[in-house]
Amino acid sequence: MAANRFDPTIHWVAPEYRGILPLDALHVPRRLKRTVRQGRFDIRCDTDFEGVLRACAAPRKGRGETWINREIARVFCRLHRIGLTHSVEAWRDDRLVGGLYGLALGGVFFGESMFSREPDSSKVALVYLVAALRLGGFGLLDIQFITDHLNRFGAVEIPAAGYLERLDAALTLPAVFYSDFSTGAFVSAVEEVLTQSRTQTS
Repeated sequence: MAANRFDPTIHWVAPEYRGILPLDALHVPRRLKRTVRQGRFDIRCDTDFEGVLRACAAPRKGRGETWINREIARVFCRLHRIGLTHSVEAWRDDRLVGGLYGLALGGVFFGESMFSREPDSSKVALVYLVAALRLGGFGLLDIQFITDHLNRFGAVEIPAAGYLERLDAALTLPAVFYSDFSTGAFVSAVEEVLTQSRTQTS
């Protein structure tokens, strides 16, 4: 992480507690379930990775600075070209209005950042990400730090030692990032996430 987007130095951060989002226990609020099922957004994968990264790095209302500097952006774009980083994107009327990106290694997806230009756009992208990870055999979704936004989905903090144990186990899984969101199997995976989610008010 960088101190801000203009800081050329990359800092390695090892928090005492790590945020994760359990893949088998995602909490999807009822209102968001309706939004997903209505198909308000066209959810795509890896069609504009750089656009998602730029949007995540840009300052926005309530957040004047971000931790994504030029070097981080360069490295992640290069990793994307060799198939290790992925973006899940929310589009409306052919405009990129929300999304997220992260790094996939073994059976671990390291969620890096997300952005939203329209209400619920990044939340729907997150639901699709979880469906993709479950379908592809992933075992761990690392979100680094818990935010109010992610807390609503059932994010939890675990001690560093417990996180490292889960990390070691998940890295050995033969997972594949499932990027074809048009298949019947994927549509069923999204519905399964919604159906299995514990009822929660919006």
